[in-house]
Amino acid sequence: MTPAAFIAGLPKAELHMHIEGSIEPGLFLELARRNDVRIGWSSEAALREAYHFQDLQSFLDLYYDGCRVLLRAADFRDVTRAYLARAHADRVLHAELFLGPQGHTARGVALATVLEGTFAAMEEARCEDGITSGLILLAQRHRSEEEALALLEAAMPWADRLLGFGLGGAEVGNPPSKFATFFRRCRERGFRVVAHAGEEGPAAYVREAVELLRVQRVDHGNASLDDPALMELLARRRIVEAGIA
Repeated sequence: MTPAAFIAGLPKAELHMHIEGSIEPGLFLELARRNDVRIGWSSEAALREAYHFQDLQSFLDLYYDGCRVLLRAADFRDVTRAYLARAHADRVLHAELFLGPQGHTARGVALATVLEGTFAAMEEARCEDGITSGLILLAQRHRSEEEALALLEAAMPWADRLLGFGLGGAEVGNPPSKFATFFRRCRERGFRVVAHAGEEGPAAYVREAVELLRVQRVDHGNASLDDPALMELLARRRIVEAGIA
């Protein structure tokens, strides 16, 4: 057996997947046509080339373009179901999914549309393929803390179906401390919390996420390598890119 075949056969958990960032080029084009959304690519080949992004911002640019083609519950269902089908084929048994509702509600898409479509796909995948999944709602860090708090309140009707809340988006100039109250409120409501930190931001952002936001997982955390004391703290508290379920 080759190493690739051995790895392919192993049971796995996916702990960092942005639903909006999972859209394959073919489905991207299909959704754009379905919803009459004009995009900058006319062929699957051209769009696939754009997927070779070089940094966080180029990924985010494509990510936000992907958001624009999602308008109806069926769109969110189709994207989530397509990802979970691919994950199942890769022998993923459990997936923890990120979703950034603010990028959709800001375009006039109702939060209920976003969540009900996503939850429908998660339930279908559980029933049909046996893959379990949990949903983590991300506050976008380029927005205000007041907007993050509004997201928390708006999501309460689905509280028992959510795995937790997190923080994502462009790091530079948006430290975790900007969202200290939001994270405290999430913890008070009993939610588990995570944060993207140290991907392009400094090690100090990772420390803020751990000590101030009291996250249970740091997503990325690359910059932690620049601070040996921080690495010791992460190891001591067992805060890694690992499951929070």
